[in-house]
Amino acid sequence: MARIDLDLAHAYKPNPKREEDYALLPLKMRFDDGGAYALLGPSGCGKTTMLNIVSGLVTPSQGTVKFDGVDVTKKTPQERNIAQVFQFPVIYDTMTVAENLAFPLRNRGVAADKIKQRVGVIAEMLEMSAQLNMRAAGLAADAKQKISLGRGLVREDVSAVLFDEPLTVIDPHLKWQLRRKLKQIHHELKLTLVYVTHDQVEALTFADQVVVMTRGRAVQVGSASDLFERPQHTFVGNFIGSPGMNFLPAKVQGDGILVGGHVLRGRTNPALACAGDFTLGVRPEYVQLAQPGQADSLPAKVRKAQDIGTYWLLTATSGDMVIRARLSPEAKKPAMGDDVWLNVLGSHTCFYKYEELIA
Repeated sequence: MARIDLDLAHAYKPNPKREEDYALLPLKMRFDDGGAYALLGPSGCGKTTMLNIVSGLVTPSQGTVKFDGVDVTKKTPQERNIAQVFQFPVIYDTMTVAENLAFPLRNRGVAADKIKQRVGVIAEMLEMSAQLNMRAAGLAADAKQKISLGRGLVREDVSAVLFDEPLTVIDPHLKWQLRRKLKQIHHELKLTLVYVTHDQVEALTFADQVVVMTRGRAVQVGSASDLFERPQHTFVGNFIGSPGMNFLPAKVQGDGILVGGHVLRGRTNPALACAGDFTLGVRPEYVQLAQPGQADSLPAKVRKAQDIGTYWLLTATSGDMVIRARLSPEAKKPAMGDDVWLNVLGSHTCFYKYEELIA
C-alpha cells in the first residue's frame, strides 16, 4: 500500500485564467496508507478527475502526484501499480469466476499455487466460493460487479484500489450488502481505498474520511460526524443530511443576534461581533419547538407537516425565511397555518461568512 500526496491543479483547456476554466482548482491532499476515503459531490465537481489523476489515466496540468514521497506524476497506471474498479463490470464473460479473479495474477506471472490460495481468499470474502466454476456470462449484475471488485482486490502488492461509482448499476436492495462487504474487506486487508460517489449514504457508510467536493474544490475532509456536526462550508451543510441545513441571514445586534427582525439571545460566538452580516446555520435535527416568546427562538407559521414514520418533518416560514425541523414522533403534530416558535440557537448552531465557517 502507499501514502498518496497530491499538490496540483488541472484544466482540460489550455491557458486557464478563471476558476471556471479548471476541472480541479489548486489543492493539497494526503491519502494515508491503509485509509478508506470517499470523494463525494455532484456530477461535474471534479471527483472522477481527481481519481483518474491518482491512477495515472490523467496527467495533471500543474503540480505533482507522489506515492510514499516518490514523484509518479508522469508514470502510467501499471508503473504506479494501481487497481481500478469502474462503474460497469470489467470482466471476461467466457471465463469462470475463478479464471476472472486469477487473471491479474496470471498476467504478472504469479505461481499457480499462490494464485489458487489468493483466489480462494478473495472468493470467500466476496461470498462467491460456491460460484468459482461458473461462467461469468450467466451471473446477475451484482455478482459480475463482485467479480470486478475481486479483480481489483486480488493483488496483494497494489499501491491503492480506486473505485469509480462501482455500485451505480446495482439494484438498491443489494447495494448495502456490497458496501458492507467492502467495509469488511478494508478492515481485513488494510488496503488504501479511494471511492468516488455522488451518494452521501455510500460515502458516509463506507469511508473513514470523506472528501466533499464542489466546483472543482475540496471544501472539507472529515468523518461522517465532522461533516454533519461542523460543516466547514455551507455547501457541506446543504449537501450532507436530509433535508440539509437551514441557513438564515443574521447579524449581531446588542447582546443578541438579529434574525428576520427578531433578536435572539442565547449561544453566540465572540468572532461574530466584527463579522457584519453573516449566515446562521442549524440542522433540522437541532431545531426544536419552543415556548412562545422564548429568547432564543423565532416566531413562524407552519406550511407543511409530514409524517416520515420515525419523525415529523415540519416546514415553516418566518418572514421570507423557510425553516425545516425534524421533530420526535411523540411530539404533537402542528397543523398547517399554526403559529409556532422555533428554537434555532444552541450548541450545534454554526455561523458562516462568505460560505465558510467562522472559527
